[in-house]
Amino acid sequence: MSFSELGLDPLILKSVLAAGYENATPVQQQAIPAALTGRDLLVSSHTGSGKTAAFLLPSIQRLQAEPTVKSIGPRVLVLTPTRELALQVEKSAMTYGKELRRFRTACLVGGAPYGLQLKRLSQPVDVVVATPGRLIDHLERGKIDFSRLEVLVLDEADRMLDMGFVDDIQAIAARCPAERQTLLFSATLDGVVGNLARELTRDAQRIEIEAVPHKESKIEQRLLFADNMDHKNRLLDALLRDVDMVQAIVFASTKRSTEEISDLLADSGFASDALHGDMQQGQRNRALQRLREGRTKVLVATDVAARGIDVATISHVINFDLPRQAEDYVHRIGRTGRAGRTGIAVSFAGMREGGLVKNIERYTGNRIEVHTLPGLEPTQKPASGRPASAGRPRSNNGPRGGFGDKRPDGHKRSFGDRSEPRSYGDRPPRGDSRDNRDRGYRADARPGGERPARSDAPRGNRFEQAARGPSDVPRMTDERALREPKAEVNGNSVEYWEKREREAKAKAAAAATRSYGDRNKGARSGQPARSFGNDSRGGSARVGVRGRFKD
Repeated sequence: MSFSELGLDPLILKSVLAAGYENATPVQQQAIPAALTGRDLLVSSHTGSGKTAAFLLPSIQRLQAEPTVKSIGPRVLVLTPTRELALQVEKSAMTYGKELRRFRTACLVGGAPYGLQLKRLSQPVDVVVATPGRLIDHLERGKIDFSRLEVLVLDEADRMLDMGFVDDIQAIAARCPAERQTLLFSATLDGVVGNLARELTRDAQRIEIEAVPHKESKIEQRLLFADNMDHKNRLLDALLRDVDMVQAIVFASTKRSTEEISDLLADSGFASDALHGDMQQGQRNRALQRLREGRTKVLVATDVAARGIDVATISHVINFDLPRQAEDYVHRIGRTGRAGRTGIAVSFAGMREGGLVKNIERYTGNRIEVHTLPGLEPTQKPASGRPASAGRPRSNNGPRGGFGDKRPDGHKRSFGDRSEPRSYGDRPPRGDSRDNRDRGYRADARPGGERPARSDAPRGNRFEQAARGPSDVPRMTDERALREPKAEVNGNSVEYWEKREREAKAKAAAAATRSYGDRNKGARSGQPARSFGNDSRGGSARVGVRGRFKD
């Protein structure tokens, strides 16, 4: 279907055709006519499907009518997750509206000076493209007015929620007029995105386009396994020296990694640049401009470059680090093979990252073929999935540990199962032991004379006897010897400890008669009473704490 069949204004249609677009994509064919009716839309489509034109063209056509409120504030507000995507959307808006009179745009992103942005907002503006953080700054300063806002667009809503902008989005939507049109575009409309959509839209029409790339995509996907970081560096060097490589984007997981990889490539003679979120917007713009002009051959970036970069000469996308989310993989490889061209996407995977690869294959519905480079083959074998040490339960056929171990016969043993022989001493069950003196139970006190007879051999210390060897004393590991009658003199018997307790009580009673402060005991026994300072040592033992301290 051509754009001329979508009901667009002739001036807008002229700009679209001048930009080289003739036929509308599926998402444009469904979203543009629906948006022209004024209804709220919930649109789900994959990257590279033409979503930007799907919400900009009907929004710009709405500007042909005179506003009902006199103000200098924007009539269309587009929220994007990243600065690069915001700049790209503003560029597209200027392209589609260049035939309109007094058509003005403004881009409000972080990392850029406030002066130019405030100058744009001081004049009547039609379309504002912004990231949530910088737009909140302008709202709190009172520098932007939403009184005549007619259309609110949330582009890449799922990505904005992943980046933690949900509170900012809700605060911005609360400042917008209630009578507005809301267009929400996202890769998925489930979960948190669905909750936000129900909160911000009214009677929205739902449009879902195929959420994954077509299997007949012109992007060739390859997978290379690497033994370690050094192996990854050598693989990257070999790929970038391929004669078929024109320009490449290398995706790393952290900002620090992008700087390190870019420096290594520069030392190796490659024209490389880094791009990550800690860079100022001017630096990021210059890096992208050098990439578009062909002065940069390799751009090393984090996921901030996974969306919003449209450079036709990018022939390779290399995932130096695999993304943790399968959806990010789709956005990354979408930087190559743009506008029907062919591209190559190469992903490096560690030997224990098979699970991430399977998640990506499950999400895209395509199997990524494993490749090797001559002379750089991996020396290790990749794991088929998550290792058992990572927490996956082991097979029931192998050895197990912890509670509930299996017995040799295959039956599961409970925590307190002691029916099998014990490996240390074979003691009888706890309730039948004679040594439960401190547990309130004594087997020797059973009525009816059930106390077992004792042998005449001295028992002594069992541990010392066990260490002496096999002489006349049985070892502890001898089960039969442990069950023989014990000696009459038993160091561990109840009688032995009762005797010890009686002796201890007698000593305690004797000590109690010499209590602190008893000074008349000597007088009652016919001896002269000692004074507090008596230091006589005339053969009698001194008593009392004070006397000892005085010594």
